[in-house]
Amino acid sequence: MNTILTIQNVVKTFNKGKVIALNGVSFDLKVGNILAVVGESGSGKTTLIRLITGLAVLDEGVIRLQDKIVSSDSIFIAPEKRKVGMVFQDYALFPHLTIFENISYGISKKVNKKERVAEVLKLIGLSDVEKRYPHELSGGQQQRIALARSLAPSPELLILDEPFSNLDVLLRNQLREDIATIIKKTNTTAIFVTHDIKDALAISDDILVLQNGNIIQSGKTKDVVESPNSKYVKLLLDSVTA
Repeated sequence: MNTILTIQNVVKTFNKGKVIALNGVSFDLKVGNILAVVGESGSGKTTLIRLITGLAVLDEGVIRLQDKIVSSDSIFIAPEKRKVGMVFQDYALFPHLTIFENISYGISKKVNKKERVAEVLKLIGLSDVEKRYPHELSGGQQQRIALARSLAPSPELLILDEPFSNLDVLLRNQLREDIATIIKKTNTTAIFVTHDIKDALAISDDILVLQNGNIIQSGKTKDVVESPNSKYVKLLLDSVTA
């Protein structure tokens, strides 16, 4: 299986080096896999995805996408050239644009936008909403539209940042199953960022646990569940059944 993303010894600090957000983080992500990045507030999750998307600049290390260096101490590829899609916690839909206009916003001019929008709307099960506006949809529907908009340009990598945190429990459970199915159906490689271990276990192939900017444990989700390597990871896993 090919590697799509390589993070190698990445360091990011703030406040002139006094605050270490990421401390020599390294991992690989295989094509078609869903990686859950789990950790409490301040663990480094947000910093990590900002570095991958190009919204922040690393201090040390290398980030490769499809074997191409996109960030290092001497190379920086702009976010719009990285082919990384993003689904934000608050959906980030344009309120003044229709659903069609929202989804088609990032699609290349070389692509038939009408066909592509129809394709992704069918994929998420909302084919009849393209003329409506975001405020006319439920929270769950808006989250699906945010996913469709991110998938529409056919990104090489999709990042979902706490995508279920604004939803009630019943909707959250249903939506995470649906989104996992959609991501797998499109063979999209994804990073799913969450502080909720239950969401992580439900949706991921692989899991990476961060604490204070360090990777505490990473590997296949089932292996981490069966063999937690520290008290911290065990407590996280125990919280699912508590």
